[in-house]
Amino acid sequence: HVQLVESGGGSAQAGESLRLSCQASIRGTSGYAMGWYRVAPGKDREFVAGISWSGGRSALSDSVKGRFTISRDNAKTTVYLQMDSLKPEDTAVYYCAAALTLVALRSPQYWGQGTRVTVSS
Repeated sequence: HVQLVESGGGSAQAGESLRLSCQASIRGTSGYAMGWYRVAPGKDREFVAGISWSGGRSALSDSVKGRFTISRDNAKTTVYLQMDSLKPEDTAVYYCAAALTLVALRSPQYWGQGTRVTVSS
């Protein structure tokens, strides 16, 4: 069983940065790929970024490439989403997610409770 707890959301001006954190409580010995989705007002859920258990592979949506970076610290079972050059269209509730593989992260097994990010122009 995996529990995910996000932190780091808040408000920012366009062009500023925020960093989201997601700490995982993982039972068992299997490693999990982890990542981030977001739900913007009036829009469908969107995959943002994912990273493999080892950290050796990652994926970013086209909408955030060059601006967001995903990383993880397995010693702390934490994944980070560094969000730079924020835009108003990044405003959303961001959800941490986990799955057994990076591919399986397209349909995550586990979800966090979400953290809100608001970017003003």
